[in-house]
Amino acid sequence: MINKSEAAKTLVQLAKYGVIGVMNTLITAISFYLLNTWLKVPYGPSNIIGYVLGVINSFIWNRNWVFKTKKNLKREALLFGCGFIICWLLQGGVSLLLLEGLGWKNLPVDTIPFLPMEKAGQNIVMVISMVVYTIANYVYNRTVTFKQQENDEQPIETEKK
Repeated sequence: MINKSEAAKTLVQLAKYGVIGVMNTLITAISFYLLNTWLKVPYGPSNIIGYVLGVINSFIWNRNWVFKTKKNLKREALLFGCGFIICWLLQGGVSLLLLEGLGWKNLPVDTIPFLPMEKAGQNIVMVISMVVYTIANYVYNRTVTFKQQENDEQPIETEKK
């Protein structure tokens, strides 16, 4: 049976993760847009730089505000980095499928009527693949990087003699 206080704690944690996710998405998307569209940096490097900026922000906020861990910083940073790479590769696969496999790379400027833009397909694909990344990254960090051990939640009982 689910403990009500644990369910409430998880709900608060998910809400906080969502706030951080929105911040990271904005950091990543704005960085990507500025680099790719304004500065004409190719898709790949723009994507990498945007995600690196987002992942640094994400680690700091998730460790200190969402999951509130005070465990081994190096271990958590390494696991977080591994999760980033795994999820980023997944995001890259989705991008490649949509851009090259389905031909979204060359969508017309007016694909979104109320927001005409150069490289519309690349910007649309970036948003879609970021959603895939975010879901995969939450699951990874919840179950691997910041996983709460049973003994983290339970008071330690001392043996009576």
